[in-house]
Amino acid sequence: MLTVPNLLSGFRLVLVPVLLLLAWGGLPKLFFATLAISLFTDCLDGYLARRLNQGTELGAKLDSWADVATWLAAPLCAWWLRPEVLRQEALWLVTGIGAYLVSILVGYVRFRRLISYHTWLAKALAIALGAAAIVLFAGGPGWMLRLIMPVVMLSAVEEIAMTLVLPAWRTNVPSLWHALKVRKPADSGGES
Repeated sequence: MLTVPNLLSGFRLVLVPVLLLLAWGGLPKLFFATLAISLFTDCLDGYLARRLNQGTELGAKLDSWADVATWLAAPLCAWWLRPEVLRQEALWLVTGIGAYLVSILVGYVRFRRLISYHTWLAKALAIALGAAAIVLFAGGPGWMLRLIMPVVMLSAVEEIAMTLVLPAWRTNVPSLWHALKVRKPADSGGES
């Protein structure tokens, strides 16, 4: 479906190789501007999907793929543009990335597709990670990453729990509490 939110998510996906090329080429100002555009369109696509009533399963998938691609490319870009900070924060980053990947893997093993919950915690985390990335790539300190990684782990744990509780794959489940509510009718369906 060619909706504005889907086009924005697709655009973010296309920006990932551009970000990688700019970072690898040692072009921090262009990289920074492109990253800012990517983060802005990430905020905009969900807002427009709700505002224009254009939320679709395809849109949720595109948004999730763009998120995964962007956030997995970011450490490699940081390695090329800010290696000293990456070395300082390596333990925190590896732990956070590991938790993120485990949540994706659990979802893929259970449902054979990328989870697209878009939880409240993940949305708050995206804002915090975006702010930390802007600070980092603007030449600021990396210690903000240390503060965010426990939230990355908490978000991953919530998404793993949701994956284990939900009876079937679905998009846009705001929290574990909502996943438990979805499960409840399935559990009381007469099976003993």
